[in-house]
Amino acid sequence: MKTYSVKQADITRSWWLVDADGIPLGRLAVEIAKVLRGKNKPIYSTHMDVGDYVIVVNADKVVLTGNKAQKKMYYHHSGYPGGLKETSYEVLMRDKPEMVVEKAVRGMLPKNRLGRSMLSKLHVYAGPDHPHQAQKPEKLTLASSAE
Repeated sequence: MKTYSVKQADITRSWWLVDADGIPLGRLAVEIAKVLRGKNKPIYSTHMDVGDYVIVVNADKVVLTGNKAQKKMYYHHSGYPGGLKETSYEVLMRDKPEMVVEKAVRGMLPKNRLGRSMLSKLHVYAGPDHPHQAQKPEKLTLASSAE
């Protein structure tokens, strides 16, 4: 018996719609990363991008548990000496709520060109509207933990 190897012609991509309203950020990012990588498909292969497209709406309504909303910080570096910048979660949610979800998902993908191509299939929107009506995305349901 020969080992099956995925070919580019075997890959079919579908579109998934995720409503992030009231869902914890980490749990949301895990499920999105699984779909982007293609781990939900039987043809999953570690060396190829077999994942689907994901649309996330209501990114401004994602939640954090505990007191992480006040303490969580995001860091980036300009590349110059002394260029470390930090931004709090509250400020980032106010200014760019899409960035919070993108950064969480990016951290769960491979750190190479394969991961960058997977991340390009992610589309995040702060509100309930998105311009991808023509693709007719399926709904990816995640359980909201309203405790």
